[in-house]
Amino acid sequence: MDLWSLLAQPFIEYGFMRRALAGALALAFAAGPLGVFLVLRRLSLMGDAMAHAILPGVAVGFLTAGLSMTAMTLGGLATGVAVAVLAGLVSRMTPLREDASFAAFYLVSLGLGVLLVSLRGTNMDLIHVLFGTVLGLSDAALILVTIVSSATLLSLAALLRVLAVECLDPGFLRAEGRAGAWAHIGFLLLLVLNLVAGFQVLGTLMVVGIMMLPATAARFWARPVGAQMVLAAALGALASYAGLLVSYYADVPASPAIILAAGVIHFVSVALGPHGGILLARREARARRARLLQSMKEGNS
Repeated sequence: MDLWSLLAQPFIEYGFMRRALAGALALAFAAGPLGVFLVLRRLSLMGDAMAHAILPGVAVGFLTAGLSMTAMTLGGLATGVAVAVLAGLVSRMTPLREDASFAAFYLVSLGLGVLLVSLRGTNMDLIHVLFGTVLGLSDAALILVTIVSSATLLSLAALLRVLAVECLDPGFLRAEGRAGAWAHIGFLLLLVLNLVAGFQVLGTLMVVGIMMLPATAARFWARPVGAQMVLAAALGALASYAGLLVSYYADVPASPAIILAAGVIHFVSVALGPHGGILLARREARARRARLLQSMKEGNS
């Protein structure tokens, strides 16, 4: 088997592999840029908290309508928005910081969601909700992910300048008016929408991985925000493609394979990235020591 057949045959031969790749790519294209802003705003754990916050709503949708994508999506969207609003209110009305507030809601949501799914569903139903069904995407799920991804990219293009300024100097936007608050609300809504759409692909436990791992990896390869967003989307797409290939040939679950592929990309970036990578930092440190020693020798002479 030649290299082309090895890399392309699963997607040429099987329709479910093409659908899985299309859904994973659509999710990665929007999730990666969102993850970049979470990293820049030092809110990396918020993505994980929000991913679990949608679980009770998904569970309620499952209890009322079974494995209905519409019911679970609406339920997840409702609880995700509710948790975002409540966590924000708690952080503003009490001394509790926003990250701690999200963590509290995250823990309660995770326990409540798993309990609700377990009341009526089987272990397979619970696995479907938590880990997704990327290899069994329905037409409705694929259309939903594509629409949400497209809307997210258009919205980020419109909000890019405001979000970038908020990351660098949130006090400036507060002084100028309500633009920062509206940008924050819009960003949280985009985050919830992508997590709700993405749970159909990777599940509530895995979807945040395709959002954060490519974004953190991109930080080691690019400095400008726009370049990080494009690179995060590309790295997420690469992880999706590689993970599906590994899943096909090694006969392992697809969702964890995609996240592990993203993890490999992340660790390679940590080691080799030109902007803060470990190996480059060590070379620069050795070069500085060498220059220091050389200057000391020249001074003594």
